Amino acid sequence: MSSGKPIPTALVEQGEFFMRICNACRYCEGYCAVFPALERRLTFSEGDLAYLANLCHNCGSCYDACQYAPPHEFALNFPRTLAEIRRESYRKYAGSDVLAGLFQRNGTAVGLIAAVGVVLFLLGTWGVVGSPVMLAAHSLAAGAFYAVIPHNAMVGIFGAVSVFVLAALAAGAVRFWRDIGEAFGALWDPAAAWRAARDIAWLKNLDGGGEGCLYPEEEPTLARRWCHHLTFYGFACCFAATSLAAVYHYVLAWPAPYAFASLPVVLGTVGGVGLLVGPLGQLWLKWRRNPVLSDPAQNDMDFAFLALLFFTSLTGLLLLVLRETASMGVLLAAHLGAVLGLFLTLPYGKFVHALYRAAALERFAIEESRPLPKHGSD
Repeated sequence: MSSGKPIPTALVEQGEFFMRICNACRYCEGYCAVFPALERRLTFSEGDLAYLANLCHNCGSCYDACQYAPPHEFALNFPRTLAEIRRESYRKYAGSDVLAGLFQRNGTAVGLIAAVGVVLFLLGTWGVVGSPVMLAAHSLAAGAFYAVIPHNAMVGIFGAVSVFVLAALAAGAVRFWRDIGEAFGALWDPAAAWRAARDIAWLKNLDGGGEGCLYPEEEPTLARRWCHHLTFYGFACCFAATSLAAVYHYVLAWPAPYAFASLPVVLGTVGGVGLLVGPLGQLWLKWRRNPVLSDPAQNDMDFAFLALLFFTSLTGLLLLVLRETASMGVLLAAHLGAVLGLFLTLPYGKFVHALYRAAALERFAIEESRPLPKHGSD
């Protein structure tokens, strides 16, 4: 299970140069986990740089505090350099060159895949059931959705896609973990796993050391943290709603659609609202952010993922509200097509940052439980 092409040498050399400067300065060690982690090292391999880059939450607070930032001759732009290394790590751990190529012009790739998914579901549904069924108003009777798209077809399509996505994500995670130099057995350290989960749940490293990140401008704010919370927990609620609906269907023999007050619908609605507000807030913040701190080559990846999350949530909420109207069939096909596009692109778009960042946070928790390395006398 080999990794793809290495991170470009020039970027590795620049990253190592900047790390050495930060290691000597240490002014920013209270901002996030990156600085305590780099202080444990005197040299920086490509794997070390990938680890530190994915540990970075790109809040930008360190750039504003840095005495070596432009116009200093060192021109140290720590957030942007780590963002560039992070992007290259996505490509590296994707595996084959063909799949890694999906990270190039990712916005176009994600948009095309999502559009194809929607069109295929619309045309496929129209071809199988015809307009009399697809454009008819349906009651809230159990199984109404499956009159438009059979349940077995949904399970077959999304079951196969889920297996592919989980395999691709797992393979990338294994490549990343191996490359950053930690033993696989360490993954099962309960204390480290708990600390990493806590840092993920609270987005601790998006607090800029306590007052908030300098994002999108030069005043500390927790706006980005809250938008990430809405997106993260919105996604989690939608996943929980889908999982609970599967229990209703297979264990309790209660086919969808469900009443507005049912737990799957409540969870799905809360999650859907989170996936409207959170991505929209992140898009607004990214639009206002100082472009000096961003990796321009990653912008379309960010925007495409957030836009697809927004569209998937929007079609899902519209389907919920209009499910007893003649629009239900079209909205159901459009929503499932958007979900298909989202699933297919998860291993090859912005979503992978969540996977590698979670692994990096666990690695950080493991390191913090160990004594500081002895680097010899001055």
